[in-house]
Amino acid sequence: MRAWENYIRKVVPYVPGEQPRGEHIIKLNTNENPYPPGPGVLRALREMDTDVFRRYPDPSAKKLTEALARYHHLPQDQIFVGVGSDDVLGMAFLTFFNWEKPVLFPDITYSFYPVWAGLFGIRCETVRVNEKFEINPEDYRRDNGGIIFPNPNAPTGMFLPLSQVEDIVRHNQDTVVIVDEAYIDFGGESSRCLIDTYENLLVVRTFSKSRSMAGMRIGYAMGSSVLIKALQDVKYSYNSYTMDYPSIVLGAEAVKDEAYFKETVGKIIGTRERAKKRFEELGFSGPDSLANFLFVSHERVSAPEIFRALKDEQIYVRYFPTPGIDNYLRVTVGTDEEMETLFRFLEAYLNG
Repeated sequence: MRAWENYIRKVVPYVPGEQPRGEHIIKLNTNENPYPPGPGVLRALREMDTDVFRRYPDPSAKKLTEALARYHHLPQDQIFVGVGSDDVLGMAFLTFFNWEKPVLFPDITYSFYPVWAGLFGIRCETVRVNEKFEINPEDYRRDNGGIIFPNPNAPTGMFLPLSQVEDIVRHNQDTVVIVDEAYIDFGGESSRCLIDTYENLLVVRTFSKSRSMAGMRIGYAMGSSVLIKALQDVKYSYNSYTMDYPSIVLGAEAVKDEAYFKETVGKIIGTRERAKKRFEELGFSGPDSLANFLFVSHERVSAPEIFRALKDEQIYVRYFPTPGIDNYLRVTVGTDEEMETLFRFLEAYLNG
């Protein structure tokens, strides 16, 4: 081995969902929104002055921060924006999780959390969910260097009621608690209302799911001005120009179009609820998801077998070969037409 190879940082990377290419593909594996961004976003894209591309973007992303502050009725110094919620969360790990005590998160959760912990050398411990994939707030009443969990959780879609989220925050006011709300627009009450009461709470959101902008990479955090200032300081110490000009402009337009946002979210929720019944009729079961995906297991046929059969038909869902969830499939809610194709195939396959 060459000497320099001994000093390369070795990490176990995050494995993203497969990005298939080709025609006639039904892609239900990465929780993307099946509908396009709002009309205002498309109009702003067409009218964008490309001459600004030669200049550095606004490092404060003021146009987007102002739009988000108005939308959430918060001052601008309580909003932080980043390149997707993954960038925001990674920055939060780097900023807040610096204790010798371990950071806590559920044992079944977003698989990027242990990756960031490994990358930044952060001690972490997983907290077991119960047999119904539920988080028990009392399990987080112990020494820790911080807490993070998604709500609704991933990949299960399980939602933790606001009173239980507050229980976790209230009992851990000496450390930072991060609630990852990537899927909150599809169901459940947001923790944003707790920010004014608890200075140690950071709520993180994304434009990738409910706002149909996964390709733009826009995420943001809401919290006390002290937490946001700390995030900004770390960001400016790493890369001041993290968000590009198109993302700032188009993100602000997306926030303005409330009617279209509610329309597309409503469509997805309606399709999700119909899909729950169809899965049940076909012999599937799983937690009652409030996200834009369903987490299902069949009574007879194994998840890997169904996963392979679907893939052969160019229907992509997500399978995690992880103990405890290795007989489940995560299925993104697509359009009604996409879901009908999925169910037609499953009905023929399971009956055949």
